Amino acid sequence: MTETVETQIINAEERLRQAMLASDVGVLNELLAPTIIITSHLGELLGKEDDLAAHESGLIKIHELQPSEQHIQIHKEVAIVSVRMQLSGSYNGSPANGDFRFTRVWAVSSSGTWQIVAAHIGMVA
Repeated sequence: MTETVETQIINAEERLRQAMLASDVGVLNELLAPTIIITSHLGELLGKEDDLAAHESGLIKIHELQPSEQHIQIHKEVAIVSVRMQLSGSYNGSPANGDFRFTRVWAVSSSGTWQIVAAHIGMVA
């Protein structure tokens, strides 16, 4: 039986979460589009290489990433996900803990797989 698009996105989101927890650069490389635009919680504009390098170097370490309040909208070959995440970890050796909301835009790549083409991270007050 073929998975629904929503199920594919839910599975991709979980695969992403696990890759972020493990700093699995191989899986992150598959899931992030080459031209992804990432806006950090500080308003910084980052690209794929920035994100991969932060995980690969150990600059970012995520110990816990607990999702809640996940909302998914499907628009043909594009999916928009908004998910609240309780995060604990470190950035450049300093604690980085908090409540964040991630918005991701997934699109079907030329090879037919889902990849993130845009992401925005905001802190929840």
